Amino acid sequence: MKIQLSNHFTYKRLLRFTLPSIAMMIFTSIYGVVDGFFVSNFVGKTPFAAVNFIMPFLMILGTLGFMFGTGGSALVAKTMGEGDTEKANRIFSLLVYISAALGVAIAILGIVFLRPVAAMLGAQGEMLDNCVIYGRIILLALPTFILQMEFQSFFVTAEKPQLGLWVTVASGVANMVLDALLVGVFPLGLVGAAAATAISQAIGGIIPVIYFLRPNSSLLQLGKTVFDGKALLKTCTNGSSELMSNVSMSLVGMLYNVQLLKYAGENGVAAYGVMMYVNMIFIAIFIGYSIGTAPIIGYHFGAKTQGELRSLLKKSTVIISVCSVFMLALAIALATPLSRIFVGYDAELFSLTKRGFLIFSLSFPFAGFAIFCSGFFTALNDGLTSAIISFLRTLVFQIAAVLLLPLVWGIDGIWISIVVAEIMAVAVGILFIAIKRKKYEY
Repeated sequence: MKIQLSNHFTYKRLLRFTLPSIAMMIFTSIYGVVDGFFVSNFVGKTPFAAVNFIMPFLMILGTLGFMFGTGGSALVAKTMGEGDTEKANRIFSLLVYISAALGVAIAILGIVFLRPVAAMLGAQGEMLDNCVIYGRIILLALPTFILQMEFQSFFVTAEKPQLGLWVTVASGVANMVLDALLVGVFPLGLVGAAAATAISQAIGGIIPVIYFLRPNSSLLQLGKTVFDGKALLKTCTNGSSELMSNVSMSLVGMLYNVQLLKYAGENGVAAYGVMMYVNMIFIAIFIGYSIGTAPIIGYHFGAKTQGELRSLLKKSTVIISVCSVFMLALAIALATPLSRIFVGYDAELFSLTKRGFLIFSLSFPFAGFAIFCSGFFTALNDGLTSAIISFLRTLVFQIAAVLLLPLVWGIDGIWISIVVAEIMAVAVGILFIAIKRKKYEY
């Protein structure tokens, strides 16, 4: 039976509806993981460090997709909840067209300034050359990557989360197969790894455009639109937290790399890369859940069914709590085998990665609730509150921790910093949930 945004959501229905979004985010995060595995094992430690070093900058350029997707889907869902489907489709079309155009412009600027940016961040010699080779190929597909991130949210709003999942699966499988061929079979090295990711991102961005341009059975369709500055501003405000979150994480990732080069050299950057790959998959579960619930929350907010809002908040808190404990146990159990898979060829690097991973995994029980709190306020069209939570979580707390804690605990202080930042973010999220309860009546 088809699940609609207007339904009452039990635990079972909520999990069924959000599972495709969770799977979508997991498959999206696999891009970098697969690249990292093949580059590390088939190309070498320095190219592997280069991929990890330049990736935060590339992710910053792709964050527009998250902003337009999360902010736009909240606005479109609210508009549909108010009963104006025609306006919802006009807003949807406007956001897709604008984000595609901006993607082209940003890709061009990124390609031009990639080398000086990498050099400014500290890359030198062979590592700098590898950053430029990998990054420029990835940037060729940036417009489609932005669209792919955007459509992950809009597929849910269109009541087609399963279709969104299949598009993402196709894209992820293409990435794995092409990595195996272009890096494992044909010795194309970094060029092959970057090409595999770029092609898979193009698949993930172009297929949804074709689907929504044609007559379809979803709630949304691309078509004629008019410029709506108010809707565009509301979308950017709503999605500012996700933009802030992704930009901040990437900036902090750059800072982590700088600190790791200082305390542990290239080994530190490579070890951090392994942790980021696993972190991307684990965090993707929480982000996917927030993306999956956002249109439901936005719809019921627009329809003024406060009882359903209260139910969604309570059920989400339970689901995230159970999932967080399970993920912590899984991370601890997988610390050794995952470290061995990526860097088992180097004993010193393996030891550093395993120890760091065990400390780093303590952040998982707290990350999920902080992410959901931010997404919850985005869905309520309260972009300011969402942005404050994200800004503190992904930038202020982490920068303070990664600069100060290594002075006390050295390299371990870098791994501990993410744990401290997530604990502080949860405290802020709980505070805002309590303060805003009367206003939104959840």
